[in-house]
Amino acid sequence: MASTAPRKQWLMIAAVVAIGLTVAALILSGSPSKSGEQGHGHDESHKDASAHADPEHHGNPSSEKHEEADQHTDEEHHESSEFTEGEHGGKLFSEGNYALEVTIFEEGEEPQFRLYTYLNGKILDPADSTVNMTLSRLGQPAQLIKFSKENEYLRGNSSVVEPHSFQVSISAKHSNNSYSFDYEQVEARVSMTDEQLSQGGVTIATAGPSKIASTLQILGEVRYNGDRTVQVTPQLAGRVDSVAVSAGETVRKGQLLAKISSQTLADMRGELLAAQQRSALARTTYIREKKLWEEKISAEQDFLQAKVAMQESAIAVQRVQQQIASLGSAPAKGQNLTEFEIRAPIDGVITSKSISVGEVLKEDSAVFTVSDLSTVWVDSTVAAKDLGVIAEGQAVVVSSSAFAYKAEGRISYVSALVGAQTRSATARIVLANPERVWRPGLPVTVEVVAEESNVPVAVAVEAIQTVRDWQVVFGRFGNQLEARPIELGKTDGRFVEVISGLKAGDRYALKNSFLIKAELGKAGASHDH
Repeated sequence: MASTAPRKQWLMIAAVVAIGLTVAALILSGSPSKSGEQGHGHDESHKDASAHADPEHHGNPSSEKHEEADQHTDEEHHESSEFTEGEHGGKLFSEGNYALEVTIFEEGEEPQFRLYTYLNGKILDPADSTVNMTLSRLGQPAQLIKFSKENEYLRGNSSVVEPHSFQVSISAKHSNNSYSFDYEQVEARVSMTDEQLSQGGVTIATAGPSKIASTLQILGEVRYNGDRTVQVTPQLAGRVDSVAVSAGETVRKGQLLAKISSQTLADMRGELLAAQQRSALARTTYIREKKLWEEKISAEQDFLQAKVAMQESAIAVQRVQQQIASLGSAPAKGQNLTEFEIRAPIDGVITSKSISVGEVLKEDSAVFTVSDLSTVWVDSTVAAKDLGVIAEGQAVVVSSSAFAYKAEGRISYVSALVGAQTRSATARIVLANPERVWRPGLPVTVEVVAEESNVPVAVAVEAIQTVRDWQVVFGRFGNQLEARPIELGKTDGRFVEVISGLKAGDRYALKNSFLIKAELGKAGASHDH
């Protein structure tokens, strides 16, 4: 009897295991049969729907919380649970023995709807069905799409613009039977209340007409005004005795800059003194000879010779004086015939100094550069392709990234030749510089106002964001914000023309729209087909 008891226990355990395996097999074999009536699907959203259809939820009718949770999740997915994934990866709808698979094809061409039809689970000749589809988008009129046979599918007669976010109504006819299917597909969309937008500092604006000044931005560099910049040279060889100014100092025309000792100048001044003495003697002789001639004491010939000698000596004095004056030197003071003063030729700033006491200079040494910085040149490089939109007299705005300062000016010169190496020309702007903020050598950006035009739809540049490979603005529709891909046109840096993707009167997120893009990223929006 003792050996019989353990045997009975083992038999009972084996029976329980067998019953458990049998029940599991029945459950597993029953599930596909039930789902097969609606088709097969592998979309993640449908997995979620299957999770909400858990038998535990349906087996407890009194659990209202679970039903509310299911409804809320369905609203988040915005897609009908009446379809599964078809053979071509699309949404498969069925009614009776008729089924319709909806796909969006976009490989190598504009996105388009392709529909596949089935009867009793087998592919059906697409020509046997007549299908129309209506797309309803936020803030846009309904779009009607008609279909015609192409190969083994029905092809829509218009492309499906991004984003693929819309409500879809499908009407189909086959063998005098009518079918209708509806579903909603959402992407690139988030919900935010006005309060949430306000907390994030997001402002809403309205797209509409605007005047846009087409501009061309070119790079440039501030330079000295060549017409108001002078290289100072001594014009005489000599030794530097003193220097009166330093680089960066402001000087006035005629102000003393330096003194040098020049033997050449001493020789010239000595020659001048000698010429002056000869001229004085010749004049005295002329006066005496004139008096003697008038008194009939001397011959007229002596008088005429004295006159010629006086004139020649005066010319000699004038010649030497002009030579010394051309050097910019004043007459000699006292007995120092070698002293030469270098003086400022114009009002301006000492922008360069290459002179020191004791240095021996050559006559062509550039010892100072004096520049009048009340105006400067801005030289800009203009590519050959842009030469047609610039001209002398055009208004420009000059700015620098180094500081928040802008100045207006006009193009004063456009070079007549295009560089053989650079394939570009030079445009020059004479810029007023009363506060001396525009320093030579400073890189700048020159914005040329090419033309002004009125555009029917424009948005602020700061509202534009990038989502996937789109340039978008976020349209505001009730509490919904949806990324709207737009095609852009002219811009003036503040507003940009919208060629397509948005219409006048549409509201869009303006300031801090990047916060909406961040919310969109958190939502994990997918590109669902």
